[in-house]
Amino acid sequence: MQAQQLRKSFGSLEVVKGIDFQVMPGQCFGILGPNGAGKTTTLRMLLGLSPISSGSLKLFGLPMSHAGRQIRARIGVVPQMDTLDPDFSVEQNLTVFANYFGLSPQQKRERIPQLLKFAELEEKAKVRIDKLSGGMKRRLTIARALLNDPELVLLDEPTTGLDPQVRHLIWARLRTLLSQGKTLLLTTHYMEEAERLCDEIIIMEQGSIVAQGSPKALIQSHATAEVFEIRGEALEEVQQALRQCSDCRVEVLGGDLLYCYSTQAKEILQVLENYQQLNFMHRRGNLEDVFLKLTGRDLRE
Repeated sequence: MQAQQLRKSFGSLEVVKGIDFQVMPGQCFGILGPNGAGKTTTLRMLLGLSPISSGSLKLFGLPMSHAGRQIRARIGVVPQMDTLDPDFSVEQNLTVFANYFGLSPQQKRERIPQLLKFAELEEKAKVRIDKLSGGMKRRLTIARALLNDPELVLLDEPTTGLDPQVRHLIWARLRTLLSQGKTLLLTTHYMEEAERLCDEIIIMEQGSIVAQGSPKALIQSHATAEVFEIRGEALEEVQQALRQCSDCRVEVLGGDLLYCYSTQAKEILQVLENYQQLNFMHRRGNLEDVFLKLTGRDLRE
């Protein structure tokens, strides 16, 4: 997949502003950004659901503008919201969707049991959708996206709202797909998810790409090695003391939370030891620190 100077405008409003990226076969590629950054519009262009305003977009070497139907036949889609038919069973939902792709009876007999096993839903095959948990529905939606044995799977926030156990199970299944040579394109608001799964990431803000690279490279470039989250009394005094350290960027949230970003953990710890009333957590810099640094902490609607 390759996008060059990809743009999308709605009247005078430019939502995607000439972005460039390339997704290599067999990798997990992440698109991150706050609400309104242009992620969903970009996904819609990748699926041929929204025509591009200018630039070029190719998938499998084919231009989306002229080969959309051929391209979509080779893609699996996991939408943000589950679109399963509640009146049908798990197995029936897969069967109906298999018919859309023109799978033969023999193909359906082989493929559906494989996908039920993949999603750990064999025992739920005859159960109606309205009797499933949220995690089961999400696993079924992922299985449904694989019916046509796609080369590329687009996943729009695949684990939103799920408990940690289900999230880890889905991560394991997505890693299995990668090991099978599938290409994944992922959007998510869970930075831990992107950090665990993605080989390459772009971070979008107001329609533009503000950073691109592997999770490790982004953390090295935009986050400090050590982060301290500090709560307690006398934070103004603590803030002044920390600013005297040789390497410390201080960020205050509200009146009771302070972040200190540094490469000199020992020096910071020596300062904090002088304030017994403080509670603090010391951790390594991560992708969430990168995301907040580049896109800010303001709420987005």
